[in-house]
Amino acid sequence: MSHISSIVYRPTDERPEDHFYRVPLAQAQLIVGHGIEGDARGGREDRHINLMAAETLALLATQGFQVAPGQMGEQIITAGVAIDALQPGDRLYLGASACLEVTIARRGCTRFQRIQGLSPALAAGHMGMIARVVTGGPIAVGDAVRVELAPVAR
Repeated sequence: MSHISSIVYRPTDERPEDHFYRVPLAQAQLIVGHGIEGDARGGREDRHINLMAAETLALLATQGFQVAPGQMGEQIITAGVAIDALQPGDRLYLGASACLEVTIARRGCTRFQRIQGLSPALAAGHMGMIARVVTGGPIAVGDAVRVELAPVAR
């Protein structure tokens, strides 16, 4: 069964130069127009949540990337969902009521390269997706994840 395997957030505007500052959560509240409640990086237009797949992180670990929760800059890790195969408009239903809509594929930046010590090009196509919160609600590690593909020709 597809599920949430990790939730992390950044509780302050602190941005250390040598790592992505993230704090693990067992549960969180998703807020429409923001992302994870209390997350200092939330609220950017259509860029509320960074999503990655546990399976992709396992692959990236074999290539030397640091992949513990939050180390790739993600906030939510799912298991059993091919996050990198999603397209803009696809939706993920998390837990009992929350819904995210994929807006764009993630790409690494110079900060990512500085922290990881590896070029983002090495992870191209495997950086996950950025999503916006369509419907808020509580989520927790272990909650089911269901994907609904956007009604467009693929």
